[in-house]
Amino acid sequence: MTEAVAAGRLILYVGKGGVGKTTLAAATAVRAAALGHRTLVVSTDLAHSLGDVLASPLGAEPEPIAERLYAQEINVLEEARRSWGQVQGQLADFLRQAGVPDVQADELAILPGLEEVAALAQIGRASRSGQFDCVVVDAAPTGETIRLLSMPESLQWYAGRIQEWGRRLPRMVGPVLRRALPDLNVGAGLGHLTERVKELRALLGDPRHSSYRLVVTPDRMVLKEAERAETYLNLFDYPIDAVVLNRVLPAQEAAPPYLAALLTRQQALIAEIEQAFAALPILHAPLLTEEPVGQPALAALAQTIFGARDPTAVMHVGPTQRIEREGDQYVLRIVMPHVETRKLALTRRGDVLYVDIGNFRREIALPRVLAMLEPGVARLRAGMLEIPFKTPADEHPAPAGRG
Repeated sequence: MTEAVAAGRLILYVGKGGVGKTTLAAATAVRAAALGHRTLVVSTDLAHSLGDVLASPLGAEPEPIAERLYAQEINVLEEARRSWGQVQGQLADFLRQAGVPDVQADELAILPGLEEVAALAQIGRASRSGQFDCVVVDAAPTGETIRLLSMPESLQWYAGRIQEWGRRLPRMVGPVLRRALPDLNVGAGLGHLTERVKELRALLGDPRHSSYRLVVTPDRMVLKEAERAETYLNLFDYPIDAVVLNRVLPAQEAAPPYLAALLTRQQALIAEIEQAFAALPILHAPLLTEEPVGQPALAALAQTIFGARDPTAVMHVGPTQRIEREGDQYVLRIVMPHVETRKLALTRRGDVLYVDIGNFRREIALPRVLAMLEPGVARLRAGMLEIPFKTPADEHPAPAGRG
């Protein structure tokens, strides 16, 4: 935990591809630097466009582009080779000595999700380096980002299995192979990597330092994906501190019919978004006539979004959803202040839970741990909606002694 306390501010923009994460991350960084924060803005997307938005060529290392402002487009493949290359070769040799054929040994020596972990590790190093007060991350599209953020847990499990195998194998092999094994030192390499991943996981889940901002546009498919992202970020205890509603059309009087229809549709979707994320601050970013490219345009956009607010400030603390195990059931808790029980109704279809509150409906993507269970009777308590999930009754064994 000491490492996390010493770290700088870390802000990750998360959302569906094409919603404007790169622009918002760049605008946040430009504003933060203007307020006196030493700021790094980083892209983890394989299809980088951060340099295009900043109108500045970028490389795989942090480069200064203005006073107190640095930018970087991480080369995840190079980072993976740097972080794991030596241990990967040792592990492949280790597997070959155990009798695994060459091609399979090379394949098995590649840890799942290694590229994602390497990108996160570099972001973590930048945050803890003392060089930057704030690191702003333009994350990959939602699905890739959720996979990236789940990698610390997956990698620790995988590394633990390999280390256990490494401890057992010398007792199972002959003396010639046993003499060769100490030189491989796979366990030490994995142990070092696992410790780094644990430190990284602590940093990413620490609400004093890390925040995840969901980027949405007034589009139904974007809203659905943002709700799924909210569910999974809460599942992994990653702190969400705001929603940025991007590309909002300005209100107009006497608009032409086509534009009036767009405005009406957008206002209805904005109401749904505000209901879906009622527990979080919602920041508005307008749809501009000119694409904001370059630092002056990004600074103007940031002023519109944040006003007098410091964009590096923590805007919300506390999960918007929690899943907890209680006895033989799980309980899903959702922040829902100011809701009356008589206006509440629940429906489940597949892995989606529909929560109807008056004339509004919220869709909640259920994680796998809940998708196969049956929701019980919900209740509201202290501004929280509590929904128990149990194993379906027909899956329980019948009582003994009855024919």
